[in-house]
Amino acid sequence: MQEMGDAPPVPPVRVRKLVTYRDEIVTEAGVAPDRPARRASVAAVVENPWSGAAPLADLGEEQERVGPVLAGLLCDRLVHALGPAHGIEAFGKAAIVGTAGEIEHAGALIHTPYFGNLVREALQGESIICFADARAEAGEPLVVPLWHKTHAATRSHYQTIGARIPDAPRADEIVVIAAASTGPRPHPRIGDRRTDPVVTAETLEGSPS
Repeated sequence: MQEMGDAPPVPPVRVRKLVTYRDEIVTEAGVAPDRPARRASVAAVVENPWSGAAPLADLGEEQERVGPVLAGLLCDRLVHALGPAHGIEAFGKAAIVGTAGEIEHAGALIHTPYFGNLVREALQGESIICFADARAEAGEPLVVPLWHKTHAATRSHYQTIGARIPDAPRADEIVVIAAASTGPRPHPRIGDRRTDPVVTAETLEGSPS
């Protein structure tokens, strides 16, 4: 793998660990793709800002404080791993909260404009960012879905990337992930939602099984 130089600096937030994963499929079914795509995910292991908070506590203040920092931190590293934002074609996001947190704490860091809007802006996207979230013990794997950053109906870019950190999240932590791809799946050939025929239970009646 080529050297990428120094990574962007870590801002002053309560981040315990940063993990970057990158891959490139060279062949699929023994054939090189017409458009080899590189995929990457960047995960930040952060202290749960609501650790110890009362049930049903308001989440707004910490959303506004932490979300933009994480969006910038993760997107800087995605661009560092994959190249300039204009070359990124698909994106996704995810969060895993530790067992002492609420599932809402995971959502609170990724399902708000303080994170999602800034990820879209940084990666030059327009689509809603597809996502996954969960509550789990350390080491639990999570599959992060991706789709096209400007044309969500483009089925060729429906893909996933796995994320797993063996020692995170601890009970009082959240793992926040941003992921992206520079192109479609290898050899995409299942059509497109914009050109699909109309298919309903009624239209299929009488079709051969």
